Amino acid sequence: MLVFAYFWPFALLFGLVIGSFLNVCICRVPLKQSVAAGRSYCPSCGHALKPLDLVPVFSYLFLRGKCRYCGERISAQYPLVELLSAGLYVLSFYIFGLTWMTLASWAFVSVLIVASMIDIHTFEIPDGASIAILVIGAACFFLPDSLLWWERLLGALCAAGPLLLVVLLSRGNAMGLGDVKLMAASGLVLGWKLSLFSLLSAVVIGAIVGVVLIASKKKGRKDAIPFVPMLSAGLVTALFWGNAVIAWYVSLLGL
Repeated sequence: MLVFAYFWPFALLFGLVIGSFLNVCICRVPLKQSVAAGRSYCPSCGHALKPLDLVPVFSYLFLRGKCRYCGERISAQYPLVELLSAGLYVLSFYIFGLTWMTLASWAFVSVLIVASMIDIHTFEIPDGASIAILVIGAACFFLPDSLLWWERLLGALCAAGPLLLVVLLSRGNAMGLGDVKLMAASGLVLGWKLSLFSLLSAVVIGAIVGVVLIASKKKGRKDAIPFVPMLSAGLVTALFWGNAVIAWYVSLLGL
């Protein structure tokens, strides 16, 4: 933990900066706009933003959640995504330390954040998110960890198979192929054990969120609820704590 004590501020600041870029992706990808070219601008008035307007979290607090130029409210999504990214980056570094797995987990959670927010806004999953995770999964084959190559391939099947069955049985009404592709790519990252754990976690989290939304009357029983945030929560839970939970459960069984 000595390494964590020295390097966690870097993970925090880096996560905040990347979180700011993730907000750009969340806003521009659905509009088919470039995430690399063009200056950031206010979505209300279109005014180009200056560097002082783009400091993660602090600009939002300093401006009191309003655009400097038109006075319109700035969505709380911006600081929340930045804080979420920073928190997950620090947590990744705390769990995996100064290893290649930390870089892989940073990339993984970043894509999941973008996919989740876009799904919340549009009920669509960009293919680019699945492709990005597929690249991360391919890179994970070269990580010096305990997973064998066939465990990662089996992970893709275990992660996507049950969802594909749901899609086929519901004829696409329950969920779409975007969820299947996202989970198939994620299975390469996690392997088969954690993939199954992530699905179970996602179902539990989804059930809890659904009950809360219906009880608060924010959603009706027949209203669609974006499922990628639930899948992402399950994937992150599996990534960080899945092995520990599985080991604890196996010890209870005396195996």
